[in-house]
Amino acid sequence: MKLAVGAIGVVFGDIGTSPLYAFREAFAGHHPLSLDPLHIYGVLSLVFWSMMLVVTIKYVMIIMRADNRGEGGSLALLALLGGRKSGKRWTGGIVILAIFATALFYGDSMITPAVSVLGAVEGLSVVNPALGGWVIPIAIFILAFLFVIQRSGTARVGAFFGPIMLFYFLVISVLGAISIVQTPEVLWALSPHHALNFFLLRPVEAFLALGAVVLAVTGAEALYADMGHFGRKPIGLSWLCFVLPALMLNYLGQGALAMRIGEASLESPFYLLAPDQLQIPLLIIATLAAIIASQAVISGAFSVTQQAIQLGFMPRLKINHTNAATVGQIYIPFINWALMVMVILLVLTFRSSSSLTSAYGVAVTGAMLIDTCLLTVLLFGFWKWNKFWAGLLVGLFFVVDGLFFAANLTKIPDGGWFPLAVGLAAFVMLTSWAKGRSLIIARMREAAMPVQVFVKSAAGSATRVPGTAVFMTTSPEGVPHALLHNLKHNKVLHERIVLLTVSILDRPFVADEERIHYEDLGAGFYRIILRYGFMQDTDVPMALEKITTCGPPFRMIETSFFLARQTLLTSENPGMAPWREKLFAWMLRNAESAMQFFRLPANRVVELGSQVEI
Repeated sequence: MKLAVGAIGVVFGDIGTSPLYAFREAFAGHHPLSLDPLHIYGVLSLVFWSMMLVVTIKYVMIIMRADNRGEGGSLALLALLGGRKSGKRWTGGIVILAIFATALFYGDSMITPAVSVLGAVEGLSVVNPALGGWVIPIAIFILAFLFVIQRSGTARVGAFFGPIMLFYFLVISVLGAISIVQTPEVLWALSPHHALNFFLLRPVEAFLALGAVVLAVTGAEALYADMGHFGRKPIGLSWLCFVLPALMLNYLGQGALAMRIGEASLESPFYLLAPDQLQIPLLIIATLAAIIASQAVISGAFSVTQQAIQLGFMPRLKINHTNAATVGQIYIPFINWALMVMVILLVLTFRSSSSLTSAYGVAVTGAMLIDTCLLTVLLFGFWKWNKFWAGLLVGLFFVVDGLFFAANLTKIPDGGWFPLAVGLAAFVMLTSWAKGRSLIIARMREAAMPVQVFVKSAAGSATRVPGTAVFMTTSPEGVPHALLHNLKHNKVLHERIVLLTVSILDRPFVADEERIHYEDLGAGFYRIILRYGFMQDTDVPMALEKITTCGPPFRMIETSFFLARQTLLTSENPGMAPWREKLFAWMLRNAESAMQFFRLPANRVVELGSQVEI
């Protein structure tokens, strides 16, 4: 139960703030519907059954069973599928899909804070129309403050998230229930025949309405991404027993209000559910909920970036750990400030939550469609479900997700281009880095000298000096270029030479007893491989100090770390397009130093340059 309450505070912030704008958007958005029983019942029925099919069945009951040792999300699933199906012909397609889903997440992480906070603060114009001019300045102030405090971490603030969201869901469910009591016939909207009737009688309007209906399930992918923090059962319990009933009570309450007061409800059906004297408290609660929803997606961007760096899809970036007791509490300055700039620009450009919802659904539905593709591989390739039932289920998901995605494509001229542009840019950068990195490793491996040959030739000919030299290398084979350069120019070797490779495995965590693999190469040479999961911090000095089998204990004051810094040269036969090669070179120059990434002591590091053609 404690984990379930925590999940309510972190996991459901995004989907929990959807009532601020989802129902209103169907009737006052870019494709407005008339306020009559056919449309009201049809939209509410679509909202309910979308939640049941997409969130409850697809994510909670099925996809969340596909955990990578407890961790979820597109990259965790990619690591799981890649690890099990290495070498299969469709593995490349899986990689592209998972990377594109990750790229779309960055677009989503920019839009979610903007639309959530704007949607909440717009309640000011409902409380007092004269305050409408203050909506954008206040929203920008709240968003800027939210990004500024990220550097201090969210450990203390996070303790309040659960109770606040618990109270928020209680308030919106009570307000919805009060409205339903006044118009109880709205409960008939839960019947699926209203959704079907809507499509049969008004097929074009129903299809366009899906662009607003999908806003009610935005955040469903967060259930899977945050599974590692809380577990599948607590998230499922809190969704089925508390969040889903609260959301549906509020949506039904908004529908009942629309049936009673008609067009007047379109100003803001969410806030008009509350009596006049309670609208300011509701505004405060909704704003807090929007901040929490924004915090969740910002933290998610940090976690996804860390996974991408560890799995080799992104250059090293500075990562600060804001809580010594919790590995997942991290802060990445570059991502934080980039998100802040983009979010504020979005608010200044679109200026209302209604306009922002046009840009919102494309990224979410694209990611959901990709999740269905990955789910297909799981059901048929790994879990070996009955082909008939698995095909029927997957077909239903493809129809639902495909309709949602197609409906949101109609929003592209009105703002839907933004998350696609962000996603495409992120996809190009992620794939360019992965490709360039693999080319560099391949070129350096081609030029590498066999270790045994080097040890035999160098051990007796070079002068040995006291101390330990650690040469960092990406390849667990051959002699590092930095070692060859050091011997060539300095003509000396340390008494103990360690060839060190840090290997990131396709699982989130590696136990301490599996961390270290070492090999004695003779003549004071050792090869050490440190293994980490893609969710773990790579602290090399701490790992070395635990090693007692490679000669005397490691003392950082007596250890020098040698790093190679590559400079790219233009090749006559480049391994990738020239413009991608230039992009990769720029990313390489601006990547975080290996010294900081691996926590190496600054006064014990020597960098040696080398030139590489790719």
